[in-house]
Amino acid sequence: MTQAVQRLTILGATGSIGASTLDVVARHPERFRVEALTAHRDSARLFELCLNHRPAYAVMADPAAARDLAQRIQGAGLDTRVLSGPAGLIEVASLPRVDTVMAAIVGAAGLLPTLAAVRTGKRILLANKEALVMAGGLFMAEVAEHQALLLPIDSEHNAVFQCLPTGPHAEGLPARGIDRILLTASGGPFRCCDIETLHTVTPDAACAHPNWSMGRKISVDSATLMNKGLEVIEACWLFDIAPERVDVVVHPQSVIHSLVGYSDGSVLAELGNPDMRTPIAHALAWPERIRSGVGPLDLVSIARLDFEAVDKQRFPCLELAYQAMQAGGAATAILNAANEIAVAAFLDRRMRFTDIPGVIEDTLSALAPGDAEDLDHILEWDARARQSAQRSVDARHRRTQAVS
Repeated sequence: MTQAVQRLTILGATGSIGASTLDVVARHPERFRVEALTAHRDSARLFELCLNHRPAYAVMADPAAARDLAQRIQGAGLDTRVLSGPAGLIEVASLPRVDTVMAAIVGAAGLLPTLAAVRTGKRILLANKEALVMAGGLFMAEVAEHQALLLPIDSEHNAVFQCLPTGPHAEGLPARGIDRILLTASGGPFRCCDIETLHTVTPDAACAHPNWSMGRKISVDSATLMNKGLEVIEACWLFDIAPERVDVVVHPQSVIHSLVGYSDGSVLAELGNPDMRTPIAHALAWPERIRSGVGPLDLVSIARLDFEAVDKQRFPCLELAYQAMQAGGAATAILNAANEIAVAAFLDRRMRFTDIPGVIEDTLSALAPGDAEDLDHILEWDARARQSAQRSVDARHRRTQAVS
């Protein structure tokens, strides 16, 4: 029996998730066809991908980058239509002939195109955790209404998915005999350093993750453990479970990606080498299995698996995420917006690494979050939070400049 070719849009094709997705796709040309690729500003890199994968569409979020890409495409004689801006992203996310959308745009920018894909009932491979952090209730309601298939790509949530008795869209986990979810965290590059030296951390040091190859923003989130906080929020929405049933444990080897604890005392874990091609291949082919290019796990070589409790003093961002999820309403959208502003300021060397949780806390304290009833409300809270967070960043920058 001949298998139908799965047609893909990859949102965020030039990032690490996009690169891993294209690597898996290239290993199975009989199964997958790339219809559209998108990027933010890196027109040169997206042009290279267009040469290799010959998509029907290419989208640059930045209009100037789109003009540059269009010139390159025309010069090469490629039959690829170039689009730009949010409208272009939404168009390729909802193309009728596309079956599957890899949602890998980093940050809040990924929310609208991912929602557009959901509303056309596609298979959504969700690597953009911010979509659920910002608009979890709305997002999951749209998934149900349009009967989209939502499959998690984050290694932790994909591991949970693999350890569940059924998919993530059935009745709540407690009704299926599940007591808790345990998300593992590597602890990032500063797990063992002297906590008093964290204020001197540079962007390059924060981005030097010991196990995973990721983009700079996500790498900083891993160093602060905010990525784990966002993943706690994402897990609550994905698997319909209360935040007090989601725990985080530090596991430096990043071999166990997550665990699920059952009411009979059993704990199921998913193990593998730390390579994003594994969860990507799993979601692309689900419910089948295909080769990902990742080698087999050698337990003898690893020899040991270590676990530690989270040091809350070292990683205050995790507790802020729990507090926002428990507060409800727009609090998680505010948290996410403040974190994006804070991380960008740190990467631009406008404030210290240890100022990141302070900016987030300032923003959560400054805004009394209301309901997140619809997308307009969510985007309004996002904008207000960014303005408030920027004021906090500017104040910290001025104090630093005055001292120096």
